[in-house]
Amino acid sequence: MPSGIRRIGDFRFFYEGEKWEWSDEVAALHGYGPGEVEPTTELMRRHKHPEDRAHFDAMLAEMLTDHAPFSSRHRIVDTSGRVRPVAVIAHSITDATGETIGTEGFYLDLTDAELAVVQRRVDDQVRAFRDSSGVIEQAKGMLMLVYGVNADRAFDVLRWRSQQENVKIRDVAAALIVEIQASLPLENHHRRRLDEIVLRARRSSGSSSDVVH
Repeated sequence: MPSGIRRIGDFRFFYEGEKWEWSDEVAALHGYGPGEVEPTTELMRRHKHPEDRAHFDAMLAEMLTDHAPFSSRHRIVDTSGRVRPVAVIAHSITDATGETIGTEGFYLDLTDAELAVVQRRVDDQVRAFRDSSGVIEQAKGMLMLVYGVNADRAFDVLRWRSQQENVKIRDVAAALIVEIQASLPLENHHRRRLDEIVLRARRSSGSSSDVVH
């Protein structure tokens, strides 16, 4: 079973009389103690998330009409108001003659799996933000060097172009980097001068204790 998904109990549903049975674990999932309440169709419906009740009604109608097994993915709202995403896996129950008389199966708690998905999305957004920030900072540095402006003014230039072109600042910055690298190659004498500056490794402020070994 995939990480973050737990099997948490069993249930049965008989078409005749719409009779439900559930294990203590499924009762607890809904917020009840063992034997505290008897599951009914109305009780099961009441514990579905409001946005999922129409889906439950459709599934129930299909079960009663076509004797289809009750398999679904939806959200349960327990007695404390906590929302639990679950999946229900079921198959048909048949009597001695082979006639389908109900459905039985088990619940899977998807709470941890849902949280894992959310965390992955957050991580993706953080990575995208970092990548975007790196491109923007690189473009700002180029503008600061060429125009002799500070970081805020360089960003103002990027923002202005973003508004003019109606595109994201990150895209403006990326295009600017490509254009500058292609159109403004560093002359050899500038490159030699830069080599001297880099190799000199002299600081304008700070002490020798700041040197990283």
